[in-house]
Amino acid sequence: MLGSVRVTDLLHVFTDLTDDAALLSLEHQVHLEEVLGEHNWQVELSKPEFSFTGATPRTCTRMHLLGSAAPGPRSWLWAWANPSGFHPEASRLSESLRDWGRRHDLALFAEPEVPFAELPGQPDEPHLAATFFIEAAKTLTGVWTHYNAPAGGGTRGGFLIEHPDFELPEPEPARVMRILQQGLAEIPLTNHRRAFYSYAVRRGMSAVFSDDRETLTITGPRFTAHVAFDDLGRVKDLQARLGAATG
Repeated sequence: MLGSVRVTDLLHVFTDLTDDAALLSLEHQVHLEEVLGEHNWQVELSKPEFSFTGATPRTCTRMHLLGSAAPGPRSWLWAWANPSGFHPEASRLSESLRDWGRRHDLALFAEPEVPFAELPGQPDEPHLAATFFIEAAKTLTGVWTHYNAPAGGGTRGGFLIEHPDFELPEPEPARVMRILQQGLAEIPLTNHRRAFYSYAVRRGMSAVFSDDRETLTITGPRFTAHVAFDDLGRVKDLQARLGAATG
């Protein structure tokens, strides 16, 4: 615990960051799969370079190693604290997250190594632990595409990767609804209202709550979606129609 900040408060900030990222992150990963198709990948941390081979090979214009989650110690090790001698640019983004964590007294970002037990839900699997840090990092950095890569022995490496082809096209009604529905089914959101609002705003759409915050209206090009929440703040209904909002 840092200063007078309680552990529960630290976890609250962390889950806010992951909720903010959740749906936009999902859309970027869906887009990544569509762009790459069947592929293999390779990373060279001495350059640094993250490349894909297959029908449409690509080399990422920028690559950032955030850290690694290992099953032995059951902990996440930030790239800036790893003694392996990576290229400085490979770990530069993790250093910026460390500095942010220090400024805000958030040990999950500021400490070199973080036990899985200190994460929300205390995940057992390295790929799940890595996902927490990847998602939080996306909200803070604005880099939205990632690769959660096997690194041998059960260890997972968390990478943020950039390439012009990974940028999303303009929002499209069917795609937006698919992301909202898939996110509800697959992602363990903590704060549904926050996650849906954050996705809409970051995707460049209008997002307006009703006065009682029981409904969120999302308006994008050629469509409107209405999201209704129950008494616990969970999504209970999701409807969309083509055309602009009325009344």
